[in-house]
Amino acid sequence: MASLLAAAGVSALAGTAEAASTLGAAAAEKGRYFGTAVAANHLGESPYVSTLDTEFNSVTPENEMKWDALESTRNSFNFGAADQIVNHARSRGMAVRGHTLVWHSQLPGWVGGLGAADLRSAMNNHINQVMGHYKGKIHSWDVVNEAFQDGSSGARRSSPFQDKLGNGFIEEAFRTARAADPAAKLCYNDYNTDGVNAKSTAVYNMVKDFKARGVPIDCVGFQSHFNSASPVPGDFRANLQRFADLGVDVQITELDIEGSGTSQATSYTNAVNACLAVSRCTGITVWGVTDKYSWRASGTPLLFDGNYNKKPAYNAVLTALGGSGSGGGGGSAACTVSYSRTDEWSDRFNGKVTVTAGSSAISTWTTTVTVTSPQKISSTWNGSPTWDSSGNVMTMKPNGNGSLAAGASTSFGFTVMKNGNASAPTVGSCTAS
Repeated sequence: MASLLAAAGVSALAGTAEAASTLGAAAAEKGRYFGTAVAANHLGESPYVSTLDTEFNSVTPENEMKWDALESTRNSFNFGAADQIVNHARSRGMAVRGHTLVWHSQLPGWVGGLGAADLRSAMNNHINQVMGHYKGKIHSWDVVNEAFQDGSSGARRSSPFQDKLGNGFIEEAFRTARAADPAAKLCYNDYNTDGVNAKSTAVYNMVKDFKARGVPIDCVGFQSHFNSASPVPGDFRANLQRFADLGVDVQITELDIEGSGTSQATSYTNAVNACLAVSRCTGITVWGVTDKYSWRASGTPLLFDGNYNKKPAYNAVLTALGGSGSGGGGGSAACTVSYSRTDEWSDRFNGKVTVTAGSSAISTWTTTVTVTSPQKISSTWNGSPTWDSSGNVMTMKPNGNGSLAAGASTSFGFTVMKNGNASAPTVGSCTAS
């Protein structure tokens, strides 16, 4: 794992308190990465990028590397959106997970129409072209995704690859992938395999067979999409460990947990602790930056809310990783922010941002407020603002109200001139020291 962090330029920041103040830095101190899924079409949104760059040290393209995005027409490749994500991540020292090469879903129609020989050729060409394009830039590839059925059968899922090429298609994909980029970690990735069950045991038996026969496989990904009906299983750690004992790394690849408040925070803690208890669990990826863009948005399953405020689940994860509120290393300064609209008139409205210290006292804080043009902030109170060049992003620091005891709050306010737009501003995450 150390070689991943060094190669990707990811390093823990000097000083215990500072190093443990973000998810990525805290994970790095544990010899792991903490990543997120990223959508290229959100990279123009300032709070999204700010949160991404501050908190995470690994990135997985959400949809931009799937077959339909890269090769919608046979042998005609479009890497533009995926390149945008890879270039952004690598320019900031983040590792990149490739997702995904061979999958039954998000598959262009032309693939399913091929005969067996043609399909084999197309599959191997897709792997070679995509991995060749990103050779040396991807830490781990999800080579094959979701190839097993749900339920108790342990059978392979019906797909063009399974139906026409048979069980051997997975082995062939991994062998092709190893030749295409020998330095990349090669993973099998699936869902509903987090606990010991028929599906995870079928995957386990495949991996065991691959290792026994020398088929190249380096890691197994556990998607870990949880909710109240499908909670974090009690044997999650034991299941991760049994795969690790086969001689492969394990990764939590798509973590999100529907819920809110303490129950969600507890579930996240359980998931993170399961990874930390297994030495070959090399990292965790949450499936998105903010609730508002989650594929399960109504279930608010992520660590940042729609305004990029840190949720209780964020603080729980940081604590589990040894960061803020852990009681170790002196504790890290942390704070959260919340927004409310206090007054409104036809041409303007007043907003209030409440800043709350985390489990340790803080001496200062900062956050951002972004309005949508042609809106303008015309006045502020109880804070000291600065502005970016557009005049749309206000960075607010304390004006005599920076020192807060653990759990204590303060607030600042501002007036927004609507100029025809009454939408709420976006409040960025809070940082403290």
